[in-house]
Amino acid sequence: MRTPPAPRTTANTPHATTAPPPPAPAPAPAPAPTTRAEAPVTAGHPAARERTRGRLGWRLRFAVLCLIWGFSFLLIKVGTDGFAPLYVTLGRLLFGTLVLLAVLIVKRERLPRGVRTWGHLAVAAFLLNAFPFSLFAYAELHISSTLAGICNATTPLWGMLLSLVALSEDRPTRRRIAGLGLGFVGVLTVLGAWQGFSGQDPAGTAMALTASLSYAVGWIYVRRTLAHTSHSNLSMAGGQLLLGTVQLGLVTPFFAAAPDSLPALPLLSVLALGALGTGLAFLLQYGLVAEVGPTTATLVTYFIPVIATAAGVLLLSEALTWNTPVGAVIVLAGAALTQRGPRRVAAARRPSESPRQP
Repeated sequence: MRTPPAPRTTANTPHATTAPPPPAPAPAPAPAPTTRAEAPVTAGHPAARERTRGRLGWRLRFAVLCLIWGFSFLLIKVGTDGFAPLYVTLGRLLFGTLVLLAVLIVKRERLPRGVRTWGHLAVAAFLLNAFPFSLFAYAELHISSTLAGICNATTPLWGMLLSLVALSEDRPTRRRIAGLGLGFVGVLTVLGAWQGFSGQDPAGTAMALTASLSYAVGWIYVRRTLAHTSHSNLSMAGGQLLLGTVQLGLVTPFFAAAPDSLPALPLLSVLALGALGTGLAFLLQYGLVAEVGPTTATLVTYFIPVIATAAGVLLLSEALTWNTPVGAVIVLAGAALTQRGPRRVAAARRPSESPRQP
C-alpha cells in the first residue's frame, strides 16, 4: 500500500494550522544495509563541517542585518543634511525597490497579481514604508539619530497594545501588561521626564514615536489582510516597495522643492539607505526567517538601538547622558516581556511585517 504524500506547506503561512490525520502506515521495509552516511557524525565529518558553516553563516548575516539597520538612523541624519526629508525617503524607496526588482528578475519571479492584493499592498506600503520612513526623516531634523533609534524600539510595545484590541487571539497577561508598563517607564526615562523633558524636541520625538506606531498598525493590517496570499514573500515585498515609491513620487514634488545640487555624502547616504538598509536588509531578513525562524530573526529588534546609539555618539558626536542608555535598556526589557511565548509552532512571518524595520 502506498503512503499518501504529505500536505505541502509554504513559508507564507502566518499561523499554525490543525494537523491533518496521519497517513495510513506503509508496510515496514526490509532493513537496509548500513551505509557510510549512517555512520556516526564526528567533528571532522563533512556533514558536521557543513552544519558548522551553516550556523556561522546565519549568525554572520544576523550581525550584518543588525549593523545595517542600526546605521540606518545615521544615514537618515546625513541624508537630511543635503536633501529634504521627503526626497530622502523617496530615494530610499527607489533604490530599495530596484534591488528587490533585480532579485525578482534573477529568480524569475513575478510581482503579485489581483486588484484586491494590490489594494492591500498599497495600504501596507503607506503604513510600513512611505509614512514611517518620512516621519523618521522629518524627526531627525529635530532629534538625534540616537533618540530616533530608541524610539524605533517601541514598536513591539505599540504592537502589543494594539493587538489586544485588534487581534482576537492575543489575550492580555500579567507578563505582557507588565512589559507594556515597563516600556512606558523606559520611554519616560529616555526623555528625562523628571526634568520636564528639557533638552528634547517634543515634535521630533512625537514624529519618531508615531512612525513606530505606524509600523505596528501596518503589521496588524498585513496580518489580517495578506496572511493567506499564495505569492512569495519576495514578490509581495517587491510590490509593496514599488507602491511606496509611486506614492512618494506623486506626493513629494508638491510638498518639497527639488534639490538644486547632489552633494556627494548625502547622496551616498541615501543610496546606502535604500540599497542596503531597505533592499539588502529585506533579503537578509527573508533568509533568516526561512532558516532559523521568526523568533530568532526578530531578535534584531533589540540590537538596533544599541548600534544606533554607538554610531550617533562615535560618528556624529551626538551627546549622550546617563538616562538615554538606561532608558533604552528598560524599553528593550519591556518589549521583550510583551512578546508571546511559544504557545504553538508558528510559521515564518513575512519580513515585510517586521516591527523592527527602521
